Amino acid sequence: MSQQPDSGAVKSYLLDLQARICQRLEALDGDARFLRDAWARPEGGGGISRVISEGRVFEKGGVNFSHVMGDAMPASATAHRPHLAGAPWQAMGVSLVIHPRNPYVPTSHANVRFFIATPREGEPVYWFGGGYDLTPYYGFEEDCVSWHRTAKAACDPFGETVYPRFKAWCDEYFYLRHRQEPRGVGGLFFDDHNTGDFGRDFALMRSVGDSYIEAYEPIVRRRMDMAYGDRERQFQLYRRGRYVEFNLVYDRGTLFGLQSGGRTESILMSLPPLVRWDYNRVPEPGTEEARLTDHFLTGRDWLGVCDES
Repeated sequence: MSQQPDSGAVKSYLLDLQARICQRLEALDGDARFLRDAWARPEGGGGISRVISEGRVFEKGGVNFSHVMGDAMPASATAHRPHLAGAPWQAMGVSLVIHPRNPYVPTSHANVRFFIATPREGEPVYWFGGGYDLTPYYGFEEDCVSWHRTAKAACDPFGETVYPRFKAWCDEYFYLRHRQEPRGVGGLFFDDHNTGDFGRDFALMRSVGDSYIEAYEPIVRRRMDMAYGDRERQFQLYRRGRYVEFNLVYDRGTLFGLQSGGRTESILMSLPPLVRWDYNRVPEPGTEEARLTDHFLTGRDWLGVCDES
């Protein structure tokens, strides 16, 4: 049954999601704890940034909650909705990026968000968005398969076409066009989601949000104690450059945050603490570094790959 948009219920869920994810990540790390930084936005709203750094497992990670509002929708949010230009709006979400210390543990990103605008004439307009994606430095098919299996299970209650559509959307969105290269091995991405049934749409967003840590934690546990050396570390720092390039050039969330007067420290907390760019670096053929781009960063159907574990 269709329901009226309930922004209060969404906000309560998002705050709880932030707390649960931080608890699970702290337990994984074992040493470091998230610092909590509550902030207010002069134009309206605020948020809670939670950052972990210099941990045993996580070199840097941020799990940010924000709830911001304004009197007129920013340009980045009205490109496909010109009728909402000038409408009062609210945006809330949880966005996170986790940069591990061990190069064999992939970086992960997740985001779930809710927008609602009230045009001067007519009913409020809402939509959900979000998803998560995985960015390995050294690839393991077992990790890619388990990641996508969990993503598919989160989508299955909402129809058999949801996972294939969100998976393809993720592959398309997280693509560095100037490099002609995917950022990682994908996952889920959706935006502008509104079927007219708020209850069902909210349930989909919760299913995606709740499944992120279930997808990521087993991968971290499998890889976090693997031995590595300076070669792997330098390659990790080099590949982190791709992450920075995407976030600063293409990411819609970053653009929206900056255009809407968001808090710069929170918007840019996704950037890694250390990174390097090497001129025209090309991995030697046949190495694990070359296999990352030749075998893993290809937009594959990971559910069609046999699990080798």
